[in-house]
Amino acid sequence: MTRLPRLALINRRLAQRLWGPQLSRLQVRFLVELTQSFQFSLVAGDLILLDGRWYATHTGLLGLARRHRCAGIHVQLVEAFCIASAQRWAFAATVYKSKTCRGFVGYGDADPSNVSFLVHGAEMRVAETRAVNRALRKAYGIGICSVEEIGSSASQPYSHPDSKKLPQPANGARNHSSPKVRDRLCQIIRQHQLDPNLVKAYATDFCGVKTLRDATREQVESFVAHLADWAEKDRNGLLCQLNSYPQKEGVA
Repeated sequence: MTRLPRLALINRRLAQRLWGPQLSRLQVRFLVELTQSFQFSLVAGDLILLDGRWYATHTGLLGLARRHRCAGIHVQLVEAFCIASAQRWAFAATVYKSKTCRGFVGYGDADPSNVSFLVHGAEMRVAETRAVNRALRKAYGIGICSVEEIGSSASQPYSHPDSKKLPQPANGARNHSSPKVRDRLCQIIRQHQLDPNLVKAYATDFCGVKTLRDATREQVESFVAHLADWAEKDRNGLLCQLNSYPQKEGVA
């Protein structure tokens, strides 16, 4: 079996397991077409189903560019549309598919009114991600929108079909067992289909350390609780935050 038919089969089975009755035949057919055209993988987090529509992710678009040997991406601030005091930012991104390509340009903006309240303060990174996503979609002919481009009010907060409220310690007692904290973090990543490498990058930023080894147990526990709460309340906003970090090799 060649790669594309096998990948399409894996995507279809995983989509049916995750979204079950919510998935229509048309959505399954569109998923297969996206898989065959762009080699997107649900396992890798390249696509997300929101309100009955498929959206590409920043991770998926970067993976597509890498598979097509993209020559480079140039991003610059559009100062005429930026107001730093209002946290309003705009970027222009240019994707070069080859060394001789003249470039495909995409613009992205963000301000507190069109991003999740949970990522207020990170509008600059959201705007940059949106610009890159639009440029990549133009360059490779992707008609569906990316999840990072939609505002927090564009859809209801996303909750993974398999996700459930994580059990909390009784009487507000903290769990001081390191293995249990790690298990809970892994559970959150699996339930909400998060990229472990991006979660690790966010964790070090959240704890204010260079590596997670430098973080205290209390800091890690605080991060895990924060991540679980955000994933349940606004997964879309959490994805925007995670995708603002560069991809790095490693394991969370």
